[in-house]
Amino acid sequence: MADPRPSLLLVDDDVIYRERLGKALAARGYDVRTAANASEALALAQADSPELAVLDLRMPGESGLELLRRLRALDPTTRVLMLTGYGSIATALEAVRLGAVHYLTKPVDVDDILAAFHLEGAFEEGAAELETPSLARVEWEHIQRVLSDCEGNLSEAARRLGMHRRSLQRKAARRRPPK
Repeated sequence: MADPRPSLLLVDDDVIYRERLGKALAARGYDVRTAANASEALALAQADSPELAVLDLRMPGESGLELLRRLRALDPTTRVLMLTGYGSIATALEAVRLGAVHYLTKPVDVDDILAAFHLEGAFEEGAAELETPSLARVEWEHIQRVLSDCEGNLSEAARRLGMHRRSLQRKAARRRPPK
């Protein structure tokens, strides 16, 4: 007999966070399967496609956005929620464009996650209200993301961005621009 509980795939590279969140979701009646990265998640999804998925945006290897694309290609009915500690307008918009039902920044508790899954049409209704970020804001967020990927190494980040190290240093030191 099939498990009557809704299936949920939880993907996060932080072991402690993943285990605690998985236990909390299971305690609320979900059949939780966990994975530390995209390849583990895809193997689980191919074996049995989940009804719901909670994906971390930043993981070693494939990002949560790429995993979102692949999960939606595997089963378009899977409802996906993106989680990240590195929230930005650009990544939130990209996640929604790719089919995420919601996007939350960490730390977030299990009740917020479950509420986000039950906000039917939240992005469709609020899409017109989402403002397009300014070019300065998008540039600043991109620089911060590349610096984070390079673990704060300015020289490596400057090389990846194709700019002079001192120019990057000046831009990175600026405050977050308004929306």
